[in-house]
Order: sequence, then C-alpha cells, then structure tokens
Amino acid sequence: MAAADLLVIITAVILWRVSYYYFPGSLLEMSPLCTVIGAMRRAATDCSVWLTVTFTFDRFVAICCQKLKIKYCTEKTAAVVLAITCILLCLKNIPFYFVYEPVEIIDNAVWLCYPKPSYYTKPGWLGFDRVDKVVTPLIPFALILLLNALTVRHILVASRVRKGLRGQSKGENHSDPEMESRRKSVILLFTISGSFILLWLVYVIYFLYYTIKAADPRDYNDSEYIFLQVGFMLCSLSCCTNTFIYGVTQSKFREQVKSVVKYPVKSFVQLMNKQFN
Repeated sequence: MAAADLLVIITAVILWRVSYYYFPGSLLEMSPLCTVIGAMRRAATDCSVWLTVTFTFDRFVAICCQKLKIKYCTEKTAAVVLAITCILLCLKNIPFYFVYEPVEIIDNAVWLCYPKPSYYTKPGWLGFDRVDKVVTPLIPFALILLLNALTVRHILVASRVRKGLRGQSKGENHSDPEMESRRKSVILLFTISGSFILLWLVYVIYFLYYTIKAADPRDYNDSEYIFLQVGFMLCSLSCCTNTFIYGVTQSKFREQVKSVVKYPVKSFVQLMNKQFN
C-alpha cells in the first residue's frame, strides 16, 4: 500500500502536476509521454485506493473471523490478492491512454494532452467515466465504512465478554495481551481508513453533485472548478499519508525502509573493497 502511494506521488504529483506548473515545456509535456503518465497516474491511484480496501478487509478478517484468519492471513494469500488487484486495476485503466489527444503542434512535434471532446459526449465514454468513478472511490468508500462498522461492533462485543470472563466487570484490573494487540491493530486500521474517508470526502461530494446535476465538466464555474481542484489535492494528500502512518506506527516497516536505504551504500562499499583488494 505504501509502494502504491509512492507511485501516486511520483506520477500524479511530480510528473503530472509539478512538471506542468513549474517546468513548462519539458519533455514530459510531449503528447506520447503525457498520455502514458495520464494513464499511469489513474492506475496508481486506483491501486492505492483498493489496497486500502484490502488492508481494511485483512484487519476485519484478522479481528472478526478467527476460522477464516488461519487460511486467509498468510503471505501466499496476500501475494495473490495484491497481484490480482493490481493487474485488474491496471487493465481497467488502459482505456485512459486513448482518452487524450494532443493540444498543439510545434515544429512537427505534438505537445500536451487533453481529454477528447467525445469523452464528454459519446455514450460509451460517458458510461466508462461513470463506472470509473463508481469503482474509485464510491465502492471503496462504502466498503471501508461497512468493514470498519462491523469491526467496531465485534470488538465492543468481544471486549465486554472478555472483561466478564476475566472478572474486570467486578472492578479487578488485569492486563489483557489479546485486547492490547487488538487495540494497536484497531488504531492503525482507523488511522489509515479514517484519513482515507476524510480526504476523499470532498471528491465524493463533487462526484455526487456532478452526477445529480448532470453537469458538463467543460462548463464549470469558478467555484465548482476550485472545489474540484481542492478535491484532487486532498486525494493526492490521502495517498501521501499512508507511508508516514506506517513509518510512525510500524517498527517492521521502519526497519525495511532502513534496509532499502542502506542496501545501495553497502553494495557500493563491498564493490569498492573488491576493487582495492
């Protein structure tokens, strides 16, 4: 999930937004590269969102479904789920490569890319756009809310039962490693899924407004355009937060990041030692 978020930062923020506003006229604005980046940023965003859903479902199974946990919560299952999710989402975003068209021709070279007018008028593209918005983020939004509600209900019921069995209902104070482990897991779960819901809320409201009003995106007024851009900004911010959340809460994640940073240095030192020995 953190890797998918990093891809969003690279494609949607650095290559798409930052390059356009701060490095105009760069090679990234050539139409062939622009269309590839446009499709990549959408695929990366979808992967980031749906991996948040898979994480939420994983925590739900681990906490609420003890029998299923034994079979589902394994490295092999995680690898299969991640591979299938990412492959399907990448395939789903291939049509976006054909959405864009060049904006201008300078010295026989095509520059920039913008959605074709037919994307806003033809029934096929309009249907694809609706499906795209439903797949990301409406369905993930609903699934995360549902899974979190079921997880909270299970934890509250289990907590009351365990307190009764351990005598805490009579005022005794005993440490409970199981509930402490669940508490840490729930904190991580709600930190990630809660930030996702809050930061994607503006974009969801925009989509509902856009659908109910049946507005043409080419005819937005200034306030609607600003609201949309704020939604895009918060969505990008949502994809930036998970990496930092993992860095703060997960010691294993911090160790893996350190090993990734140290690996090139160690490899360089070993190579130099071989050269001089």
